[in-house]
Amino acid sequence: MLTGSCHCGKTSWTLEGDPGSITACNCTLCRRYGVLWAYDYEGERIALTGQTASYTRAGRENSSLEILFCPSCACVLSWRGLRLQKDGRRRMAVNIRLAPPDLVADLPIDHFDGLETFEDLPSQGRCVRDLWF
Repeated sequence: MLTGSCHCGKTSWTLEGDPGSITACNCTLCRRYGVLWAYDYEGERIALTGQTASYTRAGRENSSLEILFCPSCACVLSWRGLRLQKDGRRRMAVNIRLAPPDLVADLPIDHFDGLETFEDLPSQGRCVRDLWF
């Protein structure tokens, strides 16, 4: 199980099992936050603890997700889909940058073009360590 917590320790997340590859996205939010995402579904392998505040993208009538962050120190914990999927599940991702570096350093990075094409980009063979150190 992986865990991550905000800077002040009032909020945290857990992710059960293998996180798989981690996503770096270049959308207008992710690139500003500097986040790296691991995915699953709310109430399944991902759990949040502590009080969170949320941000929904301004200027969009039909935002698809909200960003959850610590109201005390403002660390971004996760994003959560605003609409359920066809199977009734809610997609979520946690910010791997809040986990202890030694536990996630070797996880492979995938890149997603959230700015223009909304498509996965070719793998560059990098891992989390390459983006941190």
